[in-house]
Amino acid sequence: MSVLIGSFLVEEQSACEVIDQLKTENRNIHKLTPNEIRAAFSLAGIFSLRMLGLFLILPVFAIYAEQLAGVTPLLIGVAIGAYGLTQAIFQVPFGMLSDRIGRKPVIIGGLLVFAAGSAVAASSDTIWGVVLGRALQGSGAIAAAVMALAADLTREQNRTKAMAVIGMSIGLAFAVSLVLGPLLNKWIGVQGIFWLTAILALLGVLVTLFLVPDPLKTVSHRDAGAVSDQFARVLRDGDLVRLDLGILLLHMMLTAVFIAVPLTLRDVIGISVDHHWMIYLPVVLLAIIFMVPFVVIAEKRRKIKPIFLLAILSIAIAQLCFILLKGSMLGFGFGLLLFFTAFNLLEATLPSLISKTAPAESKGTAMGIYSTSQFLGAFLGGLAGGWVYSQFGLEGVFLFGSATALVWLVIASGMSKPSYLSAYLIQVGVMDQEKAALLQAELQQIEGVGEVVVMADEGVAYLKVDTQYVDFGILDEFSVAET
Repeated sequence: MSVLIGSFLVEEQSACEVIDQLKTENRNIHKLTPNEIRAAFSLAGIFSLRMLGLFLILPVFAIYAEQLAGVTPLLIGVAIGAYGLTQAIFQVPFGMLSDRIGRKPVIIGGLLVFAAGSAVAASSDTIWGVVLGRALQGSGAIAAAVMALAADLTREQNRTKAMAVIGMSIGLAFAVSLVLGPLLNKWIGVQGIFWLTAILALLGVLVTLFLVPDPLKTVSHRDAGAVSDQFARVLRDGDLVRLDLGILLLHMMLTAVFIAVPLTLRDVIGISVDHHWMIYLPVVLLAIIFMVPFVVIAEKRRKIKPIFLLAILSIAIAQLCFILLKGSMLGFGFGLLLFFTAFNLLEATLPSLISKTAPAESKGTAMGIYSTSQFLGAFLGGLAGGWVYSQFGLEGVFLFGSATALVWLVIASGMSKPSYLSAYLIQVGVMDQEKAALLQAELQQIEGVGEVVVMADEGVAYLKVDTQYVDFGILDEFSVAET
């Protein structure tokens, strides 16, 4: 009787001999290959092109919408956030669909739908037409498929690096859009911005076809995509639900803020929309700089919960500053700086907390639910922010946001202390359940390893490790990954 384990053909052997054969010579498996580098940056390019299309109108749309037929404050909010509802509905199902029909067809189809939505919005002179266009944009939900393709194209040990490159591209797209949106509004108008986003989506199709490598095989990845048998487990976890609610509330506040901030800058402070970029540029740059030390303290000094709660409190204070300091450009700018510093910090901290909290084999499912909550929050922010603006004016929107942050602060304060364990994957080769159990026990005994699940049929060991104590060289001896 024999069993194939990776590239090893193991005849009937003792448990120790099986483990010894799994311990391969420690190779340079953490170095990104040229193909992995190409995959990471090309997929980041697709993501950033699409996110630019979603974000570019944020700093200018509330002002532009005033000229559309049928406009109301509520519908301004609905138009801004409409993409979030359809994105929340379709992103996980489209990710699962990509397991069946392939990643690239789903990504290309999603980008074409996004381009169509942009064209509809650009061609519309009514608010309802723009709402339809924005909803179509969100229907081209490719996030889960892109992440799954990144997982297909990278080895387990290097997957986090590829995901980090994609994540940074999203943050960069958001920062650039705040500055570029008002400038493009001056040069080509909002309708021109919508046409530009359609072109960007079509460029994304070309990147997908000609720059993104083709995967050798398409499989479901528990670390990068949702798995149906893990949904109940993730949704029963109180701490994960708190984090999901947190990202929902954060993006609800963000969308609501961008209904009120552009109008305040124009109508209260007296800055024309063409010059709003002069406010956003220094705010965005300084917010990134100020965020970094807090991220370091949170992760390296293991103060993530107090830093997290401080950032939520800062979001609440910032929106009170929008009310109290609205008569001063410097005062309002300070409020924006505080808001975006805290926002960036929370955007960086929340995924880290999801990774630390989720069971090792449920990370992809947890992230899928988290992302769905994020987009749902964008829709609810537009809906709630538009309604509050119609009833209570600009100050009401900021007061609503501040109250929302304080509610979140109370909810978040009850979360458990983070484990400070990070996800780590090892390709160990397909094996039977008995040998998987033996390997799991062996890995569990290594210092710094907090949790291990070996999926025998996938040939992957899902670990949660303490990066300050674990010896990655020892872990990599169990890998059968090719260099």
